[in-house]
Amino acid sequence: MLEMDTIELWIIIKEMFVAGGIVMPPLVLCTLLLWYGLGYRFWVMKEPKRMGVRDLLKYYQQDNNRPAANIVARAIQQGVRLQRKGVKNLRRHLDAVFYQYEREIAKFAVLVRVVILIAPLLGLLGTVIGMIETFDSLATMTLHSQSGGIAGGISQALFTTQMGLTVAIPGLLAHSLLKRKQQQIELDLAQVKDLLCHQNHPQTSIQSES
Repeated sequence: MLEMDTIELWIIIKEMFVAGGIVMPPLVLCTLLLWYGLGYRFWVMKEPKRMGVRDLLKYYQQDNNRPAANIVARAIQQGVRLQRKGVKNLRRHLDAVFYQYEREIAKFAVLVRVVILIAPLLGLLGTVIGMIETFDSLATMTLHSQSGGIAGGISQALFTTQMGLTVAIPGLLAHSLLKRKQQQIELDLAQVKDLLCHQNHPQTSIQSES
């Protein structure tokens, strides 16, 4: 039974490659790259932030050994350690430490955007190639006797456009959601830096107010 299912799956995949023609291998590669990048980004940013930044900062200042549930919490832990060490120019150290988190949440974002742009273009290229082949064959045969074959050729040509859009549209929606989450995390990290530096130099704010 399992062997039959495997054979049927293989036949379906083979038919898809035949229907898509020469652009199917790069389209499949784009699909794999897209969902690998989206999966990584989702995994990095998957944990929700259950408290506000100020509450999280107080939480870890009370006990910095508590487990960190998300990337903002891990950044706060490192920031609190630096604050307690009394390092000079705290903001410069925080910028250096938090830059690693900013890089982590931005990883594969460019790859995802490129794939989303390329996939529909590959689909369109496959359609153009298929239509050219269909019209070339039309020039060498009579429309009346081969109408079914021509319709089948056009159907195969349009398949690549459908495949390209099938790759790009869900990827675009997922990328948009993850992009908003990334921007929120970046704002949270910037707020953490401001709060830690403000706490480290309270006399500065007092002098400025006076």
